Amino acid sequence: MTRDDLIAMLREQTPACGPARDALIAGGDFVVWDGLVPANRHAGVFRGRMRHSLRRGHTIDGLADSVDILKRAGEAPLRTGSIDAVDKSSVFTIFLNSTATVVVACCGGRRPTTMEAVDASE
Repeated sequence: MTRDDLIAMLREQTPACGPARDALIAGGDFVVWDGLVPANRHAGVFRGRMRHSLRRGHTIDGLADSVDILKRAGEAPLRTGSIDAVDKSSVFTIFLNSTATVVVACCGGRRPTTMEAVDASE
């Protein structure tokens, strides 16, 4: 998959898709892993991340939408990937179909500041 392919696949699936696309256009790094995981397993993991982030008062763009999309996808096998902004200030998780030809969901945004990252690890 090329950068241009991924840019074209990031539409309006979730509110995080636009900023993720912008990060790619600006030259950010991306990776898509080969392994396949059922969508509903991702939904469970990311639902937990959503609860944890809400308890901490943090929001992750597109996370609630992504969890809903992943739950609806059921057992469909998905690939995951990551997009990092050039300056590493933002990171996004992407979920793609099994052939990596369609972005199913996307979540992410600004990385926590150093103090927030310390709080999250406690």
